[in-house]
Amino acid sequence: MSVEVRLDQGRLARFLRLRGGIVERRLARRTARVADIARAEAPGRMGQYVDWRIEDGPGGLQGVITCDHPATRFVLDGTRPHIIRPRRRKALRFDAGGETVFAAYARHPGTRPNNFLARALRIGR
Repeated sequence: MSVEVRLDQGRLARFLRLRGGIVERRLARRTARVADIARAEAPGRMGQYVDWRIEDGPGGLQGVITCDHPATRFVLDGTRPHIIRPRRRKALRFDAGGETVFAAYARHPGTRPNNFLARALRIGR
């Protein structure tokens, strides 16, 4: 008795990558785990803006993690020292030591880059 088995590699690959298939479920689980890490690593309330999805890419399915916070670019890349000037009023208003202080401008020291998305990807692997 002889048995012959033929595998169509293309059909098998398409079957595995179907929407709702095993590959998509594992990719979704992994992407959600990395997104959870990114939420924890994000500064302040920025973690509330982290979201993830699975989409079709040129090489098949891919997990995408995004952060829609308006200051994301400044956090990821950092900022140089700069001067802050009032936009709508004549002076800036600060609360310092329980006292209200007014100033014509303020010198911001800049911020160091905090690439929490890349760090989450490294941790989640």
